Amino acid sequence: MTIQELQTEEEWEQAIPILRQLWTDAEDSFIRGWADEDDYRLFGLYEEGTLVAVVGLSVQRVLHHTKHAWIHDFVVDEARRSDGYGTRLLSFTEEWARERGCEYVALAGRLGNETAHRFYEANGMDRWGYVFELETSE
Repeated sequence: MTIQELQTEEEWEQAIPILRQLWTDAEDSFIRGWADEDDYRLFGLYEEGTLVAVVGLSVQRVLHHTKHAWIHDFVVDEARRSDGYGTRLLSFTEEWARERGCEYVALAGRLGNETAHRFYEANGMDRWGYVFELETSE
């Protein structure tokens, strides 16, 4: 099992089908566009050369007003869930954050996704608050 940053066009193309399992309504071009965001970094977990999970990360100073690693995307391929890949990828994320001086690892979870919420809590994450949003109109 290896984890590496996805940087090439080919690596991103391999990641899109996995990311689409989370972002079901997004166009591939929209997903691919994240590579152009300044601080967004995408990492892939490989098992025997096959990409099985991805995590998109950046360093932020929003929640708690402290430096933290923000998980934008965290997806284990549906066929590989409950095989320990998510736990391994979350451990990698924690280590990555620590190496960058982050005090926390944080993410926003969709309402109703209790399976994911239980996974995060079982791996030591606390529910800290809610994310509120307001759609802007043109």
